[in-house]
Amino acid sequence: MNKNFQKDIDLGLSATNKTLPSKYFYDEIGDALFVEIMKMPEYYLTKAEFDIFKNQNQKLIKALKLETTTFFELVELGAGDGTKTKQLLKALDQQQYNFDYAPIDISEHALKHLKASVNSELPKVKISTKQGDYFNVLADLKQSEDPIIVLFLGSNIGNLPDARAKEFLQKLSDNLKNGDRVVLGVDLIKPESIVLPAYNDAQGITKRFNLNLLTRINRELDANFDINSFKHLPEYTEKEGIARSFLVSTTKQTVTIKNLNKSFNFIEGEKIHTETSRKYNDQILTDILGQSSLKIIDRLTDSQNLFADYILEKCKV
Repeated sequence: MNKNFQKDIDLGLSATNKTLPSKYFYDEIGDALFVEIMKMPEYYLTKAEFDIFKNQNQKLIKALKLETTTFFELVELGAGDGTKTKQLLKALDQQQYNFDYAPIDISEHALKHLKASVNSELPKVKISTKQGDYFNVLADLKQSEDPIIVLFLGSNIGNLPDARAKEFLQKLSDNLKNGDRVVLGVDLIKPESIVLPAYNDAQGITKRFNLNLLTRINRELDANFDINSFKHLPEYTEKEGIARSFLVSTTKQTVTIKNLNKSFNFIEGEKIHTETSRKYNDQILTDILGQSSLKIIDRLTDSQNLFADYILEKCKV
C-alpha cells in the first residue's frame, strides 16, 4: 500500500476544510481521463502550449541558448504523455543536438507509455524515466555536472498556492547550477467565459476525472464513498485569477475508510477542495520568483495569447 497516499488522504479529510491532493488524480483511469480532457474543445491549455512547441520550437531552442556542440540533460517534471515535449525532441533530434531526456512523473503508467512512444517515434533519443513526486527528486539535479534544461509545463505550477509555488521555485533554483535554464509553462489570466468551461466541459469528462479520486480511495483504501452523492463544482473569477475544483456532498452522510480505521462526516453542501489552478501575468510570476536566483530571460506565447512559456535562467545573486 502507498503509505503517502494513506497519510495524505487522512490529513486532507481530517481538516476543518476538507481537501484531497490533486496529484492523486493520476492513477491508470485518471491518466486516460486526462488524455480525454486534453482533447476537449473547451480545454485550451494543452492546445495552446502545443502551438508554442510545434510552431515556435526554433525560437524556444534559441531562447534556451542551446548549442549542438554542448551536451545537456533535458529534465521534465510531471511529463505526462509527452505530447508537447515530443515536438521539441523531434527538432533537437533532427538538428543533432547532444542530449538525454529524463522525464519524471508520479504515474508509472504514464512513464511506461511515454518511454515506449519515444523509443518508437524517436529511436535516437536517449530516455531515462524516473517515477516519483517531482518535489522529492529535485536534489538529484544537483548531482549532474552537465548543463540542465528543466521543463515544467502545462501550468502545473498553478496547482500550487502562491507561497508553495515560491518555495518550490526557490528549491528548484537551489538545485541548479548557474546557467541552467527552466521552461515554465503557465496559463495566463483571462475571462471566466474562457476559463470555467475548461474545468466543466459539456461532456462531463472533468467531472468523471474529479470523481475518480473517490473511486481510487474506495479501491485502494477500502472506503465506501457513494460516488453518486457527490457532484463536481469548479469556481473561477478573473479578478482573483485562480480556478478551483471541488467535490460537493449532496447529502448528509458518513464515509468509512477501513484502511484508516476512521469515518468522516459530511453535511449537505460540504466541499472537498481537490485542485487549484492559478492563472498568471508577468507581475504575478515576478512576485513569485521573488528573490530567487531564477530570472526571466524570455517569454513565448501561443497565437491566441492564452498561454505562455517563460524561459528562466539560474543567475548569480
